[in-house]
Amino acid sequence: MSIVELSAPQKTTKKTQSNSTDSMIWIPGGTYNMGSNIGSYPEEGPIHRVSVSGFWMEKYPVTNKEFSAFVEDTGYVTFAEKAPLAEDYPDADPSLLVPGSAVFIQPKHRVNPHSLCWWHYVPGADWKHPRGPESNLDGLENHPVVQIVYEDAKAYADWAGKELPTEAQWEFAARGGLEDQTFAWGKELKPNGKIMANTWQGQFPHESTKDKPPGTEPVGCYEPNGYGLYDMIGNTWEWTKDFYRERHPDNPSKSCCSPKNPNGGSENESIDKNAPAGEQKPRRVLKGGSFLCAPNYCARYRPAARYPEAIDTSTNHIGFRLIKNV
Repeated sequence: MSIVELSAPQKTTKKTQSNSTDSMIWIPGGTYNMGSNIGSYPEEGPIHRVSVSGFWMEKYPVTNKEFSAFVEDTGYVTFAEKAPLAEDYPDADPSLLVPGSAVFIQPKHRVNPHSLCWWHYVPGADWKHPRGPESNLDGLENHPVVQIVYEDAKAYADWAGKELPTEAQWEFAARGGLEDQTFAWGKELKPNGKIMANTWQGQFPHESTKDKPPGTEPVGCYEPNGYGLYDMIGNTWEWTKDFYRERHPDNPSKSCCSPKNPNGGSENESIDKNAPAGEQKPRRVLKGGSFLCAPNYCARYRPAARYPEAIDTSTNHIGFRLIKNV
């Protein structure tokens, strides 16, 4: 987890020809059942009716190649590349008061899957060095960019002349036109044994049955959903603009009053008041799951799944994609 304090937004120049939708898919909008009543994930409930207007959405999450163009054009410095100030963290380990970010490091043996012992704060980890200072982007140009905090994603969106989606928009798009299905492609995780997304294969976190180390994969490796969107499930979590709240609102008493284009909770209610004082930060909603989601741990590779992430936290399994409202 990043220990960097929130900083003033950097100014970026808007990209030229930002009105282009050549790389985007038109999402027609409509009314749908948002959320899920799965018992082990109460934050997904209750199921409630929501309407969204039509919008454009990027076919793929933002890639390293695309983010590199943004940085080259603007000189932008991401959150993870900035050193925190010692006076802001008087009790912090001095070795952590350097630029860095959270990196997944696979345990070599079976561990408690709820211990989170696989997350390590790695000095020098950032979007150009997603697994630490010894790593780089060679061969990863078409992988989704990671080690991105909310303000980094927002800065890119401003430059591109686009926006981050709301949670309602993201979930509607992820469902691909299907109604009340568990997954973005239907009712089964692996229909006829077919792997449909970059999620964990094996027993998380110590056993992976893949023929390569767990991590991101190039965008577009798996079949698109019904709208033609790729990687809406797995690969990386994706930022939305909504502040997190613990549960969805109940359905209104009258069906005619279903919310249209909702924007989530408030900044204040997104803060975890039970967290230590220094960690009570605003949180935004992540959607889609990542390459770390597995049946035995964090089975959030579903459109309804959601996760609260502090807006100053970056990891090597969080990215983003953009939309354009009409």
